[in-house]
Amino acid sequence: MPNNQENEKTELILLTESPYDTPNPHNALQDPEGLSAVGGDLTATRLIHLYSKGFFPWFSDPDPILWWHPKERCALKPTQFHLAKSLKKAIRQKPWKFSVNRAFEPVIQHCSALRADKEGTWISDDIKSAYTELHHLGYAHSIEIWLDDELVGGFYGVAMGNIFFGESMFSLQPNASKIALKVFCDLASECDIELIDCQVESEHLLSLGATLIDRKDFLTILEDFIITPKKNTKLIEIGQNTQKHPL
Repeated sequence: MPNNQENEKTELILLTESPYDTPNPHNALQDPEGLSAVGGDLTATRLIHLYSKGFFPWFSDPDPILWWHPKERCALKPTQFHLAKSLKKAIRQKPWKFSVNRAFEPVIQHCSALRADKEGTWISDDIKSAYTELHHLGYAHSIEIWLDDELVGGFYGVAMGNIFFGESMFSLQPNASKIALKVFCDLASECDIELIDCQVESEHLLSLGATLIDRKDFLTILEDFIITPKKNTKLIEIGQNTQKHPL
């Protein structure tokens, strides 16, 4: 039986056919750091279950599906978003508009294209299909930023309980993804989002107010904020209004 306490044992688990198969996050490998399991599939049931336990898939074709649970989690409390003077100025200078769930598939396509250009994409066709299915089920959402009716930035992720699990973001204009995150942080109180999981540390995210949370503490947060892996109905309601709103 999995041990719920942190220990020094590390092992890489091969997931079974059961979508509820759950590795012990404390046994994740140290090199590569956070790798917990391999295999399984990207069905909605498995994704929803493993997200609720703090795991996320991250891999590139032709590798098998890899599941991660980092020892330190990069996360942002919406109330702690850091609005720099330069970003505040950038918001004032252009007629930005935002929307929620108006263009989910274009957002994930833009994220995929940018990753392909920069580092070889991990957002494969299978990933796009899986998260589009989660979107249709009410679990995956997108935030879009527009300029003159052109989609210029945004991000997508998975929401359940009081947590939003961010997946990927893109910018076609300077600051567009930052503005998208700022918009979402402003909306968070309306949809009872207490924490945005940013997964892996980056200087970009830390500059916006994100901090690192120890795995043990993150698991406690998950238990408190996701009593059951229910979709966020308030975010769904906000997304049903697909109009573009001025900032």
